[in-house]
Formats: sequence, structure tokens, C-alpha cells
Amino acid sequence: MSRNKRCWWCGDDPLYREYHDTEWGVPLHDDRRLFELLCLEGMQAGLSWITILKKRDHYRKVFDRFDAARMARYGDAKIARLLNDPGIVRNRLKVHGLVKNARAYLRLLESGNTLDRHLWGIVGGRPIQNNWPSPERVPDATPLSERLARDLKKKGFVFVGGTICYAFMQSAGLVNDHTTDCYRHRQLGGGR
Repeated sequence: MSRNKRCWWCGDDPLYREYHDTEWGVPLHDDRRLFELLCLEGMQAGLSWITILKKRDHYRKVFDRFDAARMARYGDAKIARLLNDPGIVRNRLKVHGLVKNARAYLRLLESGNTLDRHLWGIVGGRPIQNNWPSPERVPDATPLSERLARDLKKKGFVFVGGTICYAFMQSAGLVNDHTTDCYRHRQLGGGR
């Protein structure tokens, strides 16, 4: 296996390769970053991740670095400015969805839980180690991601269907879905 062999999806784009090599599948435990990632995965709905990845820095800027307390207070004027900002996906439902997600996240915290504890509890505190030999075997969603989607929806989150939740689980390292021929698979605990 070549040291440089990567998962099929990152192609030749340098930004995508950097994301693959340093972030995707790495276990994430920082609550604010988990909240940001969950929001951005929802923004991806109907689009490719590279589209959102290229806009990520701008999202961080205009959404107050995903400070949920600030986002939860966004009013009509702020939302109108966001909907006119070409640096983000200007979809009314998605922008309003980020505000709803901030409020749902704050309710989760107020209940005495954290996103980190809640999400990692779903996988027993450790990443699920998959051993997919080819991209065709990697699922778009799983029963666990569907369960997570139902759970998050009950808590008031939006843009969290089973497929989005599975992409989130892959990104946040809740599952290791680097294919077995990718050099990151073994580095992140695959092959055990």
C-alpha cells in the first residue's frame, strides 16, 4: 500500500486532500467544533462537501465562529444580511436552520449534557472501526446514523437526516470509514 494512497473522494484538490489527511475521521471532542461541524454538514445537503469546505472560513466569520449563544439571538436583520452574503449558501431554510440548531444546542447544554458526551455515548465512547475494502461498500447511512438523526430531531435540531448524520459521524471520527487501502485507515485505528 502506498503511503500516499487516499480515499477516493478527495481527488486532487489540495484543500480536500488537506482536510482528508488532517481532519476527516479524526476523533473530535471539542463541543464548539462538534456543533460547527454538525451545522456545516447540514449546509451540505444537496451539495458537495468541497463546496462547504471552501466556504468554511467565511461561515466561521459571519456566524460568529459558531458561538451558539450569539447565533441563537440572530434576528431578522442579521438573517437578511446573511441571505445576501455570497460567501455562504444563501438558502433561507438552511440559514434559519443554523439559528434553530444553536437554540437546540443551548437547550442540550442547559439540560446538563454536552454534545461531546451525547454523541460519543452513542458509539460507546470509541470510534467504530470499519474495514471497507472499496468505496462501493461504504454506506450512505446506517441504522445508527438514522437513530442519531431521530434523536437530534427530537432535541430540535434540523438538517440532521440519516445521511447527513452519517457524514457527520465520519467527519467527527465517530466512525473510521477510511477505506482499507487509504494510509489514514490504519493510523486512525483500522485493521484491529
